[in-house]
Amino acid sequence: MTALGTYYDVVVVGGGHAGIEASLAAARMGCKTALLTMNRKSIGRMSCNPAIGGTAKGHLVREIDALGGEMGKIADATGIQFKMLNKSKGPAVWSPRCQNDREWYSSEALSRVENQENLQILEDSLTDI
Repeated sequence: MTALGTYYDVVVVGGGHAGIEASLAAARMGCKTALLTMNRKSIGRMSCNPAIGGTAKGHLVREIDALGGEMGKIADATGIQFKMLNKSKGPAVWSPRCQNDREWYSSEALSRVENQENLQILEDSLTDI
């Protein structure tokens, strides 16, 4: 892709959880990377229930963490409540969950993306490939 005469090895569309992880991973591997988002302030924006972890998402977060991803690190840095779910049941179904400050999580995610070498944020929309 080219934007204003600049060529990129990898272009990631969207700055949600997956876009953050994909763009950081590509940039850390030495690829010249662009993260395309309509608004840089929306990078890492959380839903109205700002939780990381739980019985389903928790497995994914642990896998991302094992591969060097940022979601768990950002959650740890911006958490306001940490809880182990399903403690009344057996350890096979215990699941850690972190409630996060929505704005703090987003600003921390943006900071990590902005400060990553080989990664540039482009504010635009994609209309065709």
